Amino acid sequence: MIARRLIVLMLLAGAAVQAQERCGVGKDLVLQTLERVHPGSNASTMQDGVELLKHAISTCPTLGDAWYYRSLLERNLGNARLADYALKKAQDNNSEAYQQRLDPFTSSTKPNVPPPASPIRDKWALIVGISTFQQPEIEKLGIKFTTTDAVAFADLLKNPGVGRFKPDHVITLKDREATTVAIKEKLNLLARMAGPDDLVVVYFATHGSSRDMDTANASYIVTYDTQVGPNFTDQDSLFATGLGMAEVASAVASRFKARRTIIVLDTCYSGGAAGARKGLLTPGSAVPKDTLDLMKQGTGRVVLSASQGNEEAIADGALGGGHGLFTYYLMEALKRSHGLEPIGTMFSNVQQQVSARARSLRATQVPAMAQSDEGDQIVIGVAPAAGSSPTGG
Repeated sequence: MIARRLIVLMLLAGAAVQAQERCGVGKDLVLQTLERVHPGSNASTMQDGVELLKHAISTCPTLGDAWYYRSLLERNLGNARLADYALKKAQDNNSEAYQQRLDPFTSSTKPNVPPPASPIRDKWALIVGISTFQQPEIEKLGIKFTTTDAVAFADLLKNPGVGRFKPDHVITLKDREATTVAIKEKLNLLARMAGPDDLVVVYFATHGSSRDMDTANASYIVTYDTQVGPNFTDQDSLFATGLGMAEVASAVASRFKARRTIIVLDTCYSGGAAGARKGLLTPGSAVPKDTLDLMKQGTGRVVLSASQGNEEAIADGALGGGHGLFTYYLMEALKRSHGLEPIGTMFSNVQQQVSARARSLRATQVPAMAQSDEGDQIVIGVAPAAGSSPTGG
């Protein structure tokens, strides 16, 4: 009898693992949809998104977000009956995206409109830095200085002579605090708190990961509790536990009302570490082009990425006690200008300095910038015109 019970328990456990793996694949298909379908996409692209979501649902029928995003696309395509059915399934399966009323296919700000000429009312920031991970194998890759970079960048934003952010408006998540769920919660907090005339800065310093080992598209941000398996090859765990770049892009495009928003991605790739080059944590472009295009949708959007192409984001122990090249030179530019130089001008100088330093280290790293309308004219260090209710950070 005991042996029979053990066999039943083992079979149930095996079935649960298989279901988790299938839903991990389903989640990745949802993220692929978010990467491909943008506000203003044509009917053909939206239909392609529906097909991806159908595949996700067939893989994992209980994936509520797949049902919810399908309901949005079906409605945009004029398929009201299918949209209503999918929405009911999303509600039945506790879709997180439905509960938050996300709509990544509709921009939260009007496209092709210059940023407001009015003063910045208030300023908000989310700073994430991770160098310690729940899975020991990730930590053994030797990622350096990311937490140091994040803390230093947060301090600079709070500096009254540089960033001029209110200290309680700069939310910092580092190491154990920076779980996938915690980061999503804080992104949602910024979406709620920041108004149209506010400035928002979101900064990430951690590992990046490619969704497909055969491509150079980095589709995931590796959070504290992301799992990639002992040999960095467990895609199903990555899909289920990582933070999709498209999820960040979706929040920025569809939920952030602030018409001055800057995203900074200093995501590092440990391509030289043993085993990493063969697995999920490989060198690659810091952000896929589709995701960059989504992030910059709307008014006053700027995305700064530490590297591009097949480049790694390099760390240098000789810079200020140890920093990533991109974050170090970005902070130096902020200090020199006291935060009062337009982001486009500042980025041009940072790009030149990072590239030159990388060449001196016999490497290649060229930071990239994507923007909407006149986003490059945003100035980080402008003092806010008025206060708002504080929120802990």
